[in-house]
Amino acid sequence: MGRKIVIVGSGAVGGYAGSHMVQAGEDVTFIDLWPEHVEHMRKHGLRVTHAMDVPEFSVPVRALHITDAQRLSKEKPVDIAFVCMKSYDTAWATMLIQQYLSPDGYVVSLQNCMNEETIAGIVGWGKTLGCIASSITVNLPEPGHIHRGAGKGGAAHTVFRAGEVHGRITPRAKEICRLVGYSDSAKVTENLWGERWSKLVANVMGNGLSACTGLPGGDMLQSEPLRRFSTRLGSEAIRVGQAQGYQLEEILHLPPDTIARAGEGDETALRVCDEQRFKDGKRTSGAQRPSMAQDMQKGRRTEIEFLNGLVVREGEKLGIFCAANAALTDIVKRVERGELKPDPRHITELRLN
Repeated sequence: MGRKIVIVGSGAVGGYAGSHMVQAGEDVTFIDLWPEHVEHMRKHGLRVTHAMDVPEFSVPVRALHITDAQRLSKEKPVDIAFVCMKSYDTAWATMLIQQYLSPDGYVVSLQNCMNEETIAGIVGWGKTLGCIASSITVNLPEPGHIHRGAGKGGAAHTVFRAGEVHGRITPRAKEICRLVGYSDSAKVTENLWGERWSKLVANVMGNGLSACTGLPGGDMLQSEPLRRFSTRLGSEAIRVGQAQGYQLEEILHLPPDTIARAGEGDETALRVCDEQRFKDGKRTSGAQRPSMAQDMQKGRRTEIEFLNGLVVREGEKLGIFCAANAALTDIVKRVERGELKPDPRHITELRLN
């Protein structure tokens, strides 16, 4: 206790983790750029609900709009800043909070994608840590309300993985693990980059598909063409990660190589993948939409260039052509621009070599 914590970006993930920290008695300030959300938090606090087997709760919170962040200059410096913004907002969000950090303060990327390098470019590698939220399935359906489309992961699935960029176990990494551990199961990892890319693969397999088809997770799971395309997306991303030298972790409760082989046409591996995905689907609300689909519904910019687009760009550097990820990136961008309407046929009628 006693450390000053700031959550920069108090949407689904930031709000979920931060609300549990507040509930546990930590000193947390929430910063966000959605005025209605900030005002609701100020007046009513944060309400957290789950789709399965977890009682809801509400906590009063301190919330600042980004235009109010200058108030921090008159307060005790920030010890820990969690950046929970979309990837394209990482740089300015880090610059915003950098000036309020204590000499020993540091920034934690609690985001999708690979943003530690961007953060380190602003505050330095010595003040940069990462934390992965694996299969957390949260959204922000309305101001002041965080909803998780599942129950807790608990012992069945470790949700949070906190780590240093150099891989050593440090008191800082243990402190981050303790803080996010109020929300759900957590561990300190010596393999931040492998964990990061593994989470990226999971996002690559579902986020863009839901965004361009308009389908929630349950409907995508029931479609064999979409499942197969999803597996091919993951397979390409896994091969790129392996070629970069990452030590990949389990992805969607499956060995990475099983997904990779399934996407390359191994029917035995494909059956194993499908069985596991149907099993996992029973633990999550079928109506749950991944974050990119939520952004598409709200007319917001997506992170497609930081997910599937990143796989394509990194693959090109290594001489690996990622046809499925390239096609999906293009389709999502066209839907985002309004050139196409969300439709499963964008994928089911797609022909790739």
